[in-house]
Amino acid sequence: MTTTPSITLAFIDLTGSTAAYETLGNAQAAGVISKLTQWIGRVCEAHGGRVVKFLGDGVLATFPSAELAVEATVFMQQSHTERLLKWPAPLRILRLKIGLASGQVVHMADDTYGDPVNLASRLSDMAGPDAIWADESLMMEVRARRSAGQFATGGTPAMLDGVRYRSLGMIRVRGMAQAHSVFQIEWNEELSSDLMTVQGVLHDTATASDSQASIALAWLGTTRVLAAKDLPVVIGRIPDNGFVVSDQRVSRQHARIEWQDGAFVLTDLSSFGSWVRFTEKPSSEVHLRRSQCILHSTGEVALGASFSDFSAPVVAFDVRVDNAGLDSPTRTRSLFDEAAGH
Repeated sequence: MTTTPSITLAFIDLTGSTAAYETLGNAQAAGVISKLTQWIGRVCEAHGGRVVKFLGDGVLATFPSAELAVEATVFMQQSHTERLLKWPAPLRILRLKIGLASGQVVHMADDTYGDPVNLASRLSDMAGPDAIWADESLMMEVRARRSAGQFATGGTPAMLDGVRYRSLGMIRVRGMAQAHSVFQIEWNEELSSDLMTVQGVLHDTATASDSQASIALAWLGTTRVLAAKDLPVVIGRIPDNGFVVSDQRVSRQHARIEWQDGAFVLTDLSSFGSWVRFTEKPSSEVHLRRSQCILHSTGEVALGASFSDFSAPVVAFDVRVDNAGLDSPTRTRSLFDEAAGH
């Protein structure tokens, strides 16, 4: 058993594999998936990485530096997307979702263990098709090296100069006690996004007492302000819920907001998921599927459909850490005038 210095873990998974087996049959689907995972392994090795193991339709790999992991996974997404354009329709569901995390791990009996392994796996699950999610320590390493003009052996400065990433804020990761600062790497050159975005300062809810913290919710003509001590509250379609959103795309009990460790935490309970975006980063969306996200400052939650659907039921939220205006309906209405127009 050996403990390594900080390294980067990459968990690369294929979406749509179950549907591929149903559509193509076991033999053909298994052949395609095997070729894809072997190709992923070769890409990792070509960028200085090492394949730890193949996991059916996924690959776990390690990299000696964050920038090599970013370079490899960006190349994967770009190359695989081009490939899918030439593939028949039944195979286009086989897309990549990738999680990256850095830290110390333990190598034992040809396997790798540690929190970064678990975090990379969870981020891959949460990222969804065509996405690369990374933890803060990895992105800060890339940022520091770029600022200093330093790149690992084999790294490509030109490629890294073109990498964009944006903060998704603090996200509760299933199975982990602490929330993590998560970033999305924008590998598509056609996307317009912030260059090297650094997470902004969040409201300091960690030091707020229950009596100081509150969250305001609004949907159409309905507004409600809840103190931390009044939580949890469930958002859902049926009248028994604390905040009712009567839309058929909303589950009976769709999401729960509670006060945990000095923060307002939204947990998706639904069949179709929830999408969260914050006012300071309206182009960044966090997709929740039976997972959690910390709500801070102001923003919106789309229930049962993403923000790309203009008719999606959207609940606006405003997090406050003091009592100012807690009982002021005028202030609440002014904050949610736009939300009421959804």
